[in-house]
Amino acid sequence: MERRLSVLAAAAFIVAAVLGSAWITGQFTTPQVDRTDGYVSELAARDQPWTRLFRVSEALSGLACALGVALVPRVAREWPGWLALAAFGLLTFVAGLFPLDCAALSDPACAQRAASFGHRIHTLAGALATAAVLIAMALLGGQWRSRVSWLFTWMSLIATLLTLAALVAGHGVGLAHRAQLTMFAVWLVYVAMRLLIDDDQEERAAAYGRPHVLEQGSGPAVLITAGPAGAWFHWDAVAGELTGRHRVIRFDRPGLGLSPRPPAPPTLYAEAARLAALSPAHPEQVTVVAHGVACWHAEAFARLHPLCLAGLVLVDPARVDERRPLAAAEAAGRWLPALGGTWGATAVARVAGPAAHRLLAGHPDPSGVYRMGKVPAAVAGEWLARRHMAADLRRLRAEKPFPAVPVTVIATDGRDCRERLAGDLCAELVRLTRTGRGIPLLDPRAVAQAVSP
Repeated sequence: MERRLSVLAAAAFIVAAVLGSAWITGQFTTPQVDRTDGYVSELAARDQPWTRLFRVSEALSGLACALGVALVPRVAREWPGWLALAAFGLLTFVAGLFPLDCAALSDPACAQRAASFGHRIHTLAGALATAAVLIAMALLGGQWRSRVSWLFTWMSLIATLLTLAALVAGHGVGLAHRAQLTMFAVWLVYVAMRLLIDDDQEERAAAYGRPHVLEQGSGPAVLITAGPAGAWFHWDAVAGELTGRHRVIRFDRPGLGLSPRPPAPPTLYAEAARLAALSPAHPEQVTVVAHGVACWHAEAFARLHPLCLAGLVLVDPARVDERRPLAAAEAAGRWLPALGGTWGATAVARVAGPAAHRLLAGHPDPSGVYRMGKVPAAVAGEWLARRHMAADLRRLRAEKPFPAVPVTVIATDGRDCRERLAGDLCAELVRLTRTGRGIPLLDPRAVAQAVSP
């Protein structure tokens, strides 16, 4: 999927270059704009006959460029260059939304009119966009160490300086501006070609690594698996209660916490196998503490690996969805692991991740994991996989008996599904009052007591 994302990003940059070159046809459709001394932006001025066409082309060109940056696989050392290129795309979009009032250089009467707010915004956005793309070319060229990239950078800089010199001299602005925009468009095509022939993308995609695991204490093993969007540190208080008498194993599912991105969408059987792999070797058994939808993983683990299990503690288990799985959700889920490694996912996580975590957990993110793009992609992937996991769990319940092990269901609300689950598993139902807002919703001592009464 990483390769396909690179192809989509390359296509977006090519579309941006083509739409940004729509001015070529304007030489014939709008003869009122002076080709030698008139800005290209004058083709989209409000008083020109084809203003809507060129305004839409400019705005869509900027959006296509920003989309291309969002789909590019993330490389940490290249972030300043891609950020500058995204700024170029967004500023170009703004320039398309706010056109010039009139042909500023081609029409002598235009200079005598008072410039509107939109006219000033267009001028400022155009200047900033030019600076942004030149910065992007220089920064990315420095990282790529490509002679071709540096050639385009220097030629674009020269064309920009010629445009400024022609503006001061009052003659030849149109020619220099057209040369400048041509170099920008050619460079975007060059960026697209680099993405298409970059062999390192597959190597970066293959380096997913092993999940993050933390072990503390000694004694009988306790394996804690967090709920939706949870990380290992959400269970610090519970682990602190248990480590005096138990060996506590905590981990982050792929894409969550400090674990790397998943190579594939999550499945019930894969999560059950993960719990089995983290459990101690036979004949030692493990007590599993699970929260939310992770209770499904724990139940599947119990049914598939009964000899490994000493007991279950299910904290606010999620209701098993009886709706049919959606093929569209499965298809979308296949893209999410790759999307988690893009600049777009990183931007979303940086902007919304810390605030969302504080809202849901009631405290800040101490390790900064919710600023990583892989986390929202992993959360979305687990949410899309819920119906498939529920279908697999229903099938597993019909095929595999539940082992005769002690089970405790801890509920912090009065949902009937918790009572039914406790009855089906012959479990002890413990009702607790929520002690606050957030992911660790209950008293850590109560969970520790459920593990070892």
